[in-house]
Amino acid sequence: MRSIQNNLAIKKFDFFLILLLIPFILISLFLVNEISHRLFIKELIYISIGFIVFIFVYFIPIRKLLWIIPFIYWLNIILLIMVDLFGIKILGAQRWLKIPIINLTIQPAEFMKTTLLLMLGYLVYKYPPRPVYNLKEFLRLSIYIIIPFLLIAKEPDLGTALITLIIGFGVLFIIGVDKKIWITLSIFAIIFTPIAYKFLLKDYQKKRIEHFLNKPSYHVKQSLIAIGSGGLTGKSKKNATQTQLKFLPIASSDFIFAYLVERFGFLGALFVIILYFILIVYLLKKAEKLGDDYFAKVMYIGVALMIFIYAFINIAMTMNLAPVVGVPLPLLSHGGTSFINFMILFAILENLISRKDFLHSHGVK
Repeated sequence: MRSIQNNLAIKKFDFFLILLLIPFILISLFLVNEISHRLFIKELIYISIGFIVFIFVYFIPIRKLLWIIPFIYWLNIILLIMVDLFGIKILGAQRWLKIPIINLTIQPAEFMKTTLLLMLGYLVYKYPPRPVYNLKEFLRLSIYIIIPFLLIAKEPDLGTALITLIIGFGVLFIIGVDKKIWITLSIFAIIFTPIAYKFLLKDYQKKRIEHFLNKPSYHVKQSLIAIGSGGLTGKSKKNATQTQLKFLPIASSDFIFAYLVERFGFLGALFVIILYFILIVYLLKKAEKLGDDYFAKVMYIGVALMIFIYAFINIAMTMNLAPVVGVPLPLLSHGGTSFINFMILFAILENLISRKDFLHSHGVK
């Protein structure tokens, strides 16, 4: 029986989705290797771990194990609390937990976005909209979004916290919530934003916003120079001086888009943006076809939203169109936690689609 199930799952496997990911991985490896061969080796390790995790998650009978999702959610909440109590600081922010023996770090906030999507998928599956959520139902779902938002914002990691918030409420918006609730929330956000700026934001966060509104910070200035110097088709490695002479900071992660444009110009940037567009539209089209399969629908919508928000903010940040926040460029920026997290998400999507028909035929919803 298991052999039949695995064979059917492989036949239903969405190979096109994986083909869409390969160009991102190859471009990332190429750019990171030019920036630092040491980081390239680490990137290879992260990618290898990511694919091993992908295979492992793919063969988990997720639809049979939905009951375990609340435990995973609360475990991730505990990890976020542990970051506050025992986390290590990097560049002034306490966002990481150190894994003993192997001497690697993890960022639980990154995994929280996946966990939140799983939890929302579970809740929407258990309590589907009729046809939209009313205020009471909306507030019940919102609690699961607000808790991680507050814990991540406290690290402080306001960028990731806000993205978690936007992804969570964005999923609910697409699934269906009474429009009166959204109008009320929009009015509240407009009123609360200046209050939050004055009393809740830390000085460095205010400074980032002020730099964005008035004059670019050093990071963004160097990013703009790199992007502007790329021209139409880019420059050779030795002539990409902004990165090779270390003027462009964090070139392998937060500002990898700036190096991409310096190296391959406007055409290279356009190619990557089109790749993101195709991937996002493909995921949303798949979600549209899922009908009342709410768990899978939430996951597809959530992953599409996550990729869009991350890519939009990161690219806008490098061009001084958004404040600087620590947001990686999906599948391109160097970083193990982010890549492994996305591989887990794509494995879940593949799992939910390729195993759906078999499980339904055997009475599993």
